[in-house]
Amino acid sequence: MACVYIPVQNSEEEVRVVVDQLPRDASDILDILKAEQAPLDLWLIIAREYFKQGKVEQFRQILEEGSSPEIDEYYADVRYERIAILNALGAYYSYLGKIETKQREKEEHFIMATQYYNKASRIDMHEPSTWVGKGQLLLAKGDVEQAFAAFKIVLDGDVDNVSALLGQACVQFSRGRYSDSLELYKRALQVYPQCPGAVRLGIGLCRYKLGQYEKAKQAFQRVLQLDPENVEALVALGILDLQTNDASGIRRGMKKMQRAFEMYPYCALSLNYLANHFFFTGQHFLVEQLTETALAVTNHGPTKSHSYYNLARSYHSKGDYEKAGLYYMASVKEINKPQEFVLPYYGLGQVQLKLGDFRSSLSNFEKVLEVYPENCETLKTLGHIYIQLGQTEMAQEFLKKATKIDPRDAQAFLDLGELLISTDAGAALEAFRTARGLLEKGHEEVPLELLNNIGVLHFEKGEFELAEQTFVEALGHGIWHTLIDDKAQPYPIDASSSIHQYRDMQLFHRLEEDGFIVEVPWNKISILFNLARLFEQLHNIERASILYRLILFKYPDYIDVYLRLAAIAKARNNVQISIELITDALKVDDKCPNALLMLGDLELKNDDWVKAKDTFRAAKDASTGKDSYATLCLGNWNYFAAVRSEKRAPKLEATHLEKAKELYTKVLIDHNTNLYAANGAGVVLAEKGQFDVSKDLFTEVQEAASGSVFVQMPDVWINVAHVYFAQGNFPLAVKMYQNCLRKFYYCTDSQILLYLARTHYEAEQWQDCKKTLLRAIHLAPSNYTLKFDAGVAMQKFSASTLQKQKRTVDEVRSTVSELKNAVRVFSQLSAASNLQFHGFDEKKIETHVNYCKHLLEAAKVHYEAAEREEQQNKQRIELARQVALAEEARRKAEEQRKFQMERRKQEDEIKQVMRQEEHLERLKEQWKSTTPGSKRKDRSHFEDGVGGHNERRKKGQKRRKRDRGSKLRYETDEAEADIMDDHEEMEDEDANTNYREPFNQTNDLEDEGEENAQDLLAAAGLEDSDAEDDMAAAPSNSIRQKRAWSESDDDEPQQRQPQSSPNGDNSAEMQLSDGEVGEDYDKLNGGDAADDDEDD
Repeated sequence: MACVYIPVQNSEEEVRVVVDQLPRDASDILDILKAEQAPLDLWLIIAREYFKQGKVEQFRQILEEGSSPEIDEYYADVRYERIAILNALGAYYSYLGKIETKQREKEEHFIMATQYYNKASRIDMHEPSTWVGKGQLLLAKGDVEQAFAAFKIVLDGDVDNVSALLGQACVQFSRGRYSDSLELYKRALQVYPQCPGAVRLGIGLCRYKLGQYEKAKQAFQRVLQLDPENVEALVALGILDLQTNDASGIRRGMKKMQRAFEMYPYCALSLNYLANHFFFTGQHFLVEQLTETALAVTNHGPTKSHSYYNLARSYHSKGDYEKAGLYYMASVKEINKPQEFVLPYYGLGQVQLKLGDFRSSLSNFEKVLEVYPENCETLKTLGHIYIQLGQTEMAQEFLKKATKIDPRDAQAFLDLGELLISTDAGAALEAFRTARGLLEKGHEEVPLELLNNIGVLHFEKGEFELAEQTFVEALGHGIWHTLIDDKAQPYPIDASSSIHQYRDMQLFHRLEEDGFIVEVPWNKISILFNLARLFEQLHNIERASILYRLILFKYPDYIDVYLRLAAIAKARNNVQISIELITDALKVDDKCPNALLMLGDLELKNDDWVKAKDTFRAAKDASTGKDSYATLCLGNWNYFAAVRSEKRAPKLEATHLEKAKELYTKVLIDHNTNLYAANGAGVVLAEKGQFDVSKDLFTEVQEAASGSVFVQMPDVWINVAHVYFAQGNFPLAVKMYQNCLRKFYYCTDSQILLYLARTHYEAEQWQDCKKTLLRAIHLAPSNYTLKFDAGVAMQKFSASTLQKQKRTVDEVRSTVSELKNAVRVFSQLSAASNLQFHGFDEKKIETHVNYCKHLLEAAKVHYEAAEREEQQNKQRIELARQVALAEEARRKAEEQRKFQMERRKQEDEIKQVMRQEEHLERLKEQWKSTTPGSKRKDRSHFEDGVGGHNERRKKGQKRRKRDRGSKLRYETDEAEADIMDDHEEMEDEDANTNYREPFNQTNDLEDEGEENAQDLLAAAGLEDSDAEDDMAAAPSNSIRQKRAWSESDDDEPQQRQPQSSPNGDNSAEMQLSDGEVGEDYDKLNGGDAADDDEDD
């Protein structure tokens, strides 16, 4: 049993005070301490024991008495104990201020703590414990930086001060520097290993923040080993178990939380986790109790924020959005910035979105996006908020960002597609396709709504086959397959009778009797209706009507089906049946605006003006004046009333037109994209003569209507053409009428053909007018007005042709034919007018007939004149043709003659060249066949015959060489003489050459014999030197002789020059050939000379 001994003054006795039996009234102990003047450390020990026993008031009473001025004055020399008492009081008030929830009381406690710490500092400003206390006070107040400075002052003086180390570790943890905090905790533990378990709790928290969960778990377990009653460590282990996200871990974690609650039922952290668990189990009563308790026992901002959040979630899930919003707002106020705890902002944004406060909701979700910029749920929610605010571009931006961040989020693509469906059908279709692909890839069921949207978008784009496939896929198996499949239909279905027998449901009863299941699920009605609408668009009325009747068989109150069947009947001009169908629709809902408007339109078509006006007003009243179509129909009624074919009253007409304009303008003010109202306004402006403005309006409407399959507005095309016609721009009017016919009516509308014929008529294109009217008559053979117009067109064509200054026979002939046709047409119309079938004026028709006959008489004269003129033209043309043919024949003959002469000249040149080449070849062959010895022999005989006086020279080897050279020169001269003889032969063509050739041949033979003889002597070694000298002298004599001959020959041409030579034209060519031969000779001589050099 622990005791405290108080020494008795002036005695050795002591007063023993049992610690466990301290008196309830601290005054008794204080009297003893004062009476015995006990040391101040005993005061502090007893006060601490009171504090441990939970007797906080006694603790405070003893310490305040110990720090009173009297005690300070008495114990003036005792410094440490006085400082210790003051620091204990400062720590006590710091703790009170920390746990206080009311701000005013909190500040008062902090002020008291500050006063005690300042008083202690006045005793000794360097006392470390005082600075540690100040640091703890500053940390409790949230002044982290000054707290760090206070702890640093202590550590500068004593680096191993455990309290300062722990305080600085807390500061670093508050800063978020968990690594530094961990190091300080470790250092404190190294300095003082006997630290309480709470120090290791700090280590575990640092490890947890650093993501070192296993080491954190070990630290918390060590804390429990040292202090099994440590609630914070138990809660921390429970949190670690809950974060495993598996069933066993969650079960272990909740057990630890429950144990912590049993140990200390006022731990706010464990209360919040328990409340979170019971929220997911649906036990909202427990959630509210636990969170309210947590709020009562804590003043820690983040903890209170979690408590408010749990409470707000509970009310949110129960649908109490106002209370949920209040608690979400309280949770947000307890935190400084969204990064600390962002979930309350998300919940508050959801509640505000539900309550319709879009601006506030947008602000909260944007704060969530600041913390998690790539959170797809937040991006999608922001997209929806911007849609509600009308900022579609921002909505598209957020939804597209969500699809980029998570391209596997099918819901994001669905939301994006729904947003784009009204602005960009192509992008919407692509988004829906992507969503469908993701769902199918993830083996998830594709919603019917998604398939229906895809089918409708294909329908709008005109991709009817894809739309049909999508609708059929969405419908799945059912009776509709049997009804729309031609091969599988059990009974024949007549398309024409399907409209008349729309009330007849015997077909479906027969199917049920035959064992077919005739069922249409409620979630497939819209898809089945859209499929029927698709068949209607494809003009497959049989399938469309049978599906419409199937819907009526199972759901007889489906008004849209009645209206579509009525529209089909109206398109077939079955106005009465259409009215009956609309009447059935009105039996289901007598105030249905669409049914009333259709009925009024039909009544207007039946020329029942009063009823139509009443019906349109009833439709407007049924829609409380908000139905723009009802207002539009009233505008149409006023327009038609203004332009009725009956006798018009100008004032009444102007009144109706102004009223129609007013109604059209009202619709455009409410709905500035209403194409029909804009078209009506353009029509009124055109009626008033404002063609430019009306044309601009019609053009804009035409461009806007061309992008949708569902908006078919041929009227605006016709109106544009009418404006062009009124302005006199007939080519553009014709083009517009033709485009309208092709695009909307497949060239089968007789009324538009009549408009087109009128345009051709005004443009004086009579034949085009007649052709167009004949097409219209083919489509509407009972329309006698078209026949009358055709007769007028033929009459006008004939009159205009006869009025020409120059006419061809063909034109006059066609005019006569047209006049006969016109007479026949008018005669038929005259007969019809006698029967009073069509109301034509007989006198007027007779006038036309007489006029046509008059033109026929006039045409005969024109015809004869045209024939005469044509005959003359033919004769002139024939004469001109004959002249042209003769000129062409002469030109061709001249070209042929020139060609023959040129060809003959080319042939002569070719023959001459060939003769020269043959002669040259012959000479070459002669040279090859002639040997050197025979040539020398011929020359010696020749020189001897002429009596040449050659002197012999007796020399050795040099003489032989000279002989060889002279022999070559002789051969050259002889070849030149032969060439000259050839020229003379070609020029004179006489017999001299024939005489010279045998002589040359004889000389050649003699030379050859002499060479052979000399060769034989040389071979025997009996060569005659004199003979060699003779041979050497022979060439020189020969050369001189030839020179003399050449000089005599040169004189001869000069004497003959005045005489004409028949071969003079060929002299140049012959000289050229001589030159060529001379070159060949030179080449041969050069070759021989080279051979001689080699022999030397």
